[in-house]
Amino acid sequence: MASNFEGSTNFDDHFLTCPVCVLHLRTINANVNHLLRRGVQGLPCQASSETMPRSVQGQAFRPNNGNRETFFSQPRRDEQSPTEMGPDAETQRQVLHDVLERVEPRAREVNFALNDVKMEMLEMPTISKSAIEQSNAYFDDLIALLRNRKDAAAQEIVSVHESVGWSLQTQKEAMESELAGLTRASEFCKQALEHGGEVGEQELERMVELLTTPTDLTSKPSQVMLRKRKSVEDFRDDVDEAVCAYAQLREKVDASKCAVQIELEPAVVGFLKVSQLKTVDRYGRPCVVPAGNITAILKDPSGERIPTHLKEKTRGGCKWEISYTPAKVTGNHRLEVAVNGRLVAGSPFDVCVESSHRPVFTVGSVTEVKDLPHPTDVAVDMLGNIAVVEEANKRVQIFDVKTSRPLHSFAVDVGFGGSPCCIDMDSNGRFFVTSDGQNQAVRVYSQDGELVETLRTGYVRSPFGVTVLRDGRMVVADTKRQSCLLLQPDGSLIREIGKGYLRYPWFTAVDESRGLVFVSDHSAHKVLVFDLEGKFKVGFGKKGEKDGEFQNPSGIALDLAGNVLVVSRLDGRLQVFRPDGRYLRTVVRIRGGHPMGIVLTSDGYIAVACSWGNQTEFYKYN
Repeated sequence: MASNFEGSTNFDDHFLTCPVCVLHLRTINANVNHLLRRGVQGLPCQASSETMPRSVQGQAFRPNNGNRETFFSQPRRDEQSPTEMGPDAETQRQVLHDVLERVEPRAREVNFALNDVKMEMLEMPTISKSAIEQSNAYFDDLIALLRNRKDAAAQEIVSVHESVGWSLQTQKEAMESELAGLTRASEFCKQALEHGGEVGEQELERMVELLTTPTDLTSKPSQVMLRKRKSVEDFRDDVDEAVCAYAQLREKVDASKCAVQIELEPAVVGFLKVSQLKTVDRYGRPCVVPAGNITAILKDPSGERIPTHLKEKTRGGCKWEISYTPAKVTGNHRLEVAVNGRLVAGSPFDVCVESSHRPVFTVGSVTEVKDLPHPTDVAVDMLGNIAVVEEANKRVQIFDVKTSRPLHSFAVDVGFGGSPCCIDMDSNGRFFVTSDGQNQAVRVYSQDGELVETLRTGYVRSPFGVTVLRDGRMVVADTKRQSCLLLQPDGSLIREIGKGYLRYPWFTAVDESRGLVFVSDHSAHKVLVFDLEGKFKVGFGKKGEKDGEFQNPSGIALDLAGNVLVVSRLDGRLQVFRPDGRYLRTVVRIRGGHPMGIVLTSDGYIAVACSWGNQTEFYKYN
C-alpha cells in the first residue's frame, strides 16, 4: 500500500480510507494522500469490512519496480480471505507505536546534534580568527626571542673579545718586562766580565730570580669565533614543526552545568576528604573531559594552598574524585573547581574543616537524654549499622550511620536491679549482650532482635566486656571473679584467664591471628595481655595523665595492623599502642562525658559510647 501501483485509477480509494489505514499511511506515502482525494466505494480492505467495485475484483496491481505482484481480490474457495492475507490492524498499530517510541528519542538526539553543528558553524570564524591571532603572537614572541638572542650573541662576542684582548695584553706586558730584565742582566754580566771587579749579592739574586720565575710563553686563545650549535637548516625544521593547524572536536562541556558535590560531613585535619565532580554538556548529558582540563584549588582561611589530587571515578572521564587532606588549619576553606579554564557553577565551594579532636558526627543528643540514655557499649552489625547498648532503657538500639537515624531496637530483659552492659556479634550476625544483677547472663539475639538463647552458668558471676571469636567461643570479663572466662558457644567454661593478675577487668579485645587477649583493668589503670591458654604475656600503663598512662581505662579495640586502641574513662584520651605496649600516639580526647565501649567501623571511624553524654560520637581514625 505504500507504493505507487500500476492501474491505480482502478484502485478503490475507500480501501485506503479505512480508519486504520488513513491514520497511518496518510503521513507515509504521497500516493495515498493523492488517492484519498478521490471518492469511490470499495470492497474489503485488509483492515476492515468495507468493499471496493466489482470492476477491480481479481485484478493484479504491480509495484513500480515490477518485481512482484500484490493481489487484492475476492477470495476463491481455495484461497484465504483478504483479511487473513493482510496483517492484523491492531498489530500494525502496535508496531507503529513501537516505532514512534524509538523515533522520538532519536529525533531529539539528532536535533541536539544539529544545534551543536549550527553552533559550531557560527563559532568557526571567531575560533579561526583566534587561532590566527595566537599564531601571530607565537611567531612575534619567537621573532622577539631571536632578536634578543641576536643582540645577546653580539654582546657575548664583544665580551669574549675583551677578555681575550686583556689576556693577551697581560701576557705581552709580562714578556716585555722579562725581556727588558734579561737584556739589562746580559749587559751587566758582559760589563762585569769585561772590566772585572766584584758584583753585589743583590744584583746576583735579581738576575737569578729572572731565570727562576720565567714568564709563561704558552700561546693564549686569540681568535674570537662563533660556534653554531644548530644549523639554519636544522632550525628551519624545528620552526616548521613548531606549530601546525588542525581540526578538533568542539568543546562540549559546559562548566556552568557541571556539578561538584561536597559532603555535608566536615573535613577533619589530617584526614583524607573526597569531593565529587560531574562534567556535563549544556543539555545536562555526561561529557568526557581530559584530566588536564580540570583544575581544583583548595585554600585555607589564610589563603595558603592545600594540595589536591584528581582521580577518574568512572571510565569515560565524566565523573571525578577531588581528594585533599587538610593540614593543621581549621575553619572555612575554599575549593575552586574549573573546567577548561571556566569556573564550575557555584565555585568556589565552602569546605568546613574541623579539628581531629571534634567528633565528625554523633548519634543521640546531650540535651535529649531520652534519645540514648547512658550508652555503655557499641558494635557494628553485618550491614555496617551501629548497635548501641542503652543501660537506662535496658535495650539495644540500631542506628543507620549514614543518616544517624534509629532503625529499630530490642529490649534486654534483665529483670529488676539488672542492666545490660556490653555487646558483640558473632560471624552469623547474632548479638551477644552481657548483663549484671540477679539475672546476670550472656543473652544471644537474632539480627531482628529476637531472643535466641540465654547463656547462664555457675561460673559467670558479673559479666561485663564480651568478645566473640570466629568459631563461636567467647571471652567474657567478670568483674566479681576478677578474671576473664573463655567459654564454649554453649556457655560452658573452657578456662579462666588472668586470675591473680586482674583487679577489675572491664572491656576485652582478642587478636585471633596471634592468639592474644587484651583486657582493660579499670581499677589498676592498666591493660594486661594474655594468650588464649591463659598465660600472662605483658602489661602496660599506669595511673597518670602523661602519654602511655591511663585514668580508668575502659573501651578497648584493635585496628587492622594489630595496634591497641584504649580510651580512658575519666580524661577521655584515646591512645594507640603497639601490641607489645609501646605508646604510639594520642588520637583524640573524647568530648562526650565518660567514654565507655569503642569500636572501629569499616570506613575508618571510631565509634565511642559516651555514658554521661547520652550519645555515641564518631571520630576519624587513620
